[in-house]
Amino acid sequence: MPENKGRQFRRLLKEEPYLFTGGIYQPLDAQIAERVGMKSIYLSGYSMALHNAWPDMGFLTQTEVARIASMVASATSLPVIADADDGYGNALSTIRTVQEFIKTGVAGIHLEDQRFPKRCGHIAGKTIVSLEEALGKYRAALDTRDRLDPDFVIIARTDAYGAVGGSLEEAIRRGRAYADAGVDSVWCELSNASREPAVAFAKAMRETHPDLPLSFNYSSSFRWHQDPNPFTFKELGELGYKFIFITLFASHAATYATWNAMEELVRDQEQAQWMLEKAKVGHPTESHHVMARVSYFQELEKKYIPGTEERIKSSAGFDDHRMH
Repeated sequence: MPENKGRQFRRLLKEEPYLFTGGIYQPLDAQIAERVGMKSIYLSGYSMALHNAWPDMGFLTQTEVARIASMVASATSLPVIADADDGYGNALSTIRTVQEFIKTGVAGIHLEDQRFPKRCGHIAGKTIVSLEEALGKYRAALDTRDRLDPDFVIIARTDAYGAVGGSLEEAIRRGRAYADAGVDSVWCELSNASREPAVAFAKAMRETHPDLPLSFNYSSSFRWHQDPNPFTFKELGELGYKFIFITLFASHAATYATWNAMEELVRDQEQAQWMLEKAKVGHPTESHHVMARVSYFQELEKKYIPGTEERIKSSAGFDDHRMH
């Protein structure tokens, strides 16, 4: 039997000095991440919203995100941590959210303490619910998890640092309270690349919960390349941030490449396609048929559907043997 995905993620957190990954938004990205050697997957809420042409301001519904999560989890053998926003409502909504995401096959989810509808932690105007209401949500999530799949991972995210009326002290207070409630990891959403709050939060959490793995959003919003002394993943791991993810990594890579290619197509017409083909010669992504695993499914056709071998031989189209 394959290893339970939540158990697999927990094992990686213990075995690795730190576990890092780039945020994705679709099943193909998960397969690419696995093929290049990633050990875990982060399914980014902002990325899913963006690639449906919405900002990350609570526009995608629970069922839409759960559907994408199910497709992503089915496309990879890696454990997937999915963004489940604020549970899509109150504590009772959170119960259903945990139920639905457990069904998808992801390893776990993170839930934040923002007021519904939430927004990206780096979009101004975010507000948070009371500590008591947030704890009710996390208790509801944990009770549901314990009943359905005890290995399912629940990460608590606090947005108290950058919210209206927020502070680092409040973020620490909440992080400790969520840890006391029994969550598997705590994530403090920060507002910039400054070292001080990240170090202070980690030290405060270690004082009271030394064995709790922390999560860290290595956000693209922080423009790390402009920082004179940016965090390395190794440094973050030593501070206690054991799960590190760049939320919009695949999204930034994809939009950059698509924009440039479309501009070239407008300017150069058919020559843009010729140049794209030349650029991809020998690259793992050269053939869309290979990326879509056509040959794998052709083999399944041969195994289960009578007459497949003859149909493939007697028709024109993609076949691995004809390519070589």
